[in-house]
Amino acid sequence: MKNKSYIEVNKEQLNALARLPEDQELVMLNLLRYKDRVEETGLTGEASYRQYMMAASPFFGKVDAEIVFFGSPKLMLIGPEDQELWDDVLLVKYKNAGEFFKMTQAKGYPSKLREQSLQDSRLVYCKSNSV
Repeated sequence: MKNKSYIEVNKEQLNALARLPEDQELVMLNLLRYKDRVEETGLTGEASYRQYMMAASPFFGKVDAEIVFFGSPKLMLIGPEDQELWDDVLLVKYKNAGEFFKMTQAKGYPSKLREQSLQDSRLVYCKSNSV
């Protein structure tokens, strides 16, 4: 049986995110698995995602957001050794959920370019804990 892929947003979870307090900072964890080849362009999924990041970059600049990390996991130090690692991991910090929505709903935001690049993904809202 083939594993289910996740590319589209869960509407219920998105509504919960929209209800977060305005003063609550959030970090979005993106786990990315690229397509081998994107039908629409003939590019690899990784090359297509790089194009998405370049196209999305101005949108990050227009909101209170910061790319904290973008890179590739290399070793499973704790966890099942036979589990395939994600191709890339992206962490983005937003001042609040409103900034996330402002960016992703802005006219011209390249969400389709992101979607066509990915075979599978996870987008996880993370809340900072007090230390």
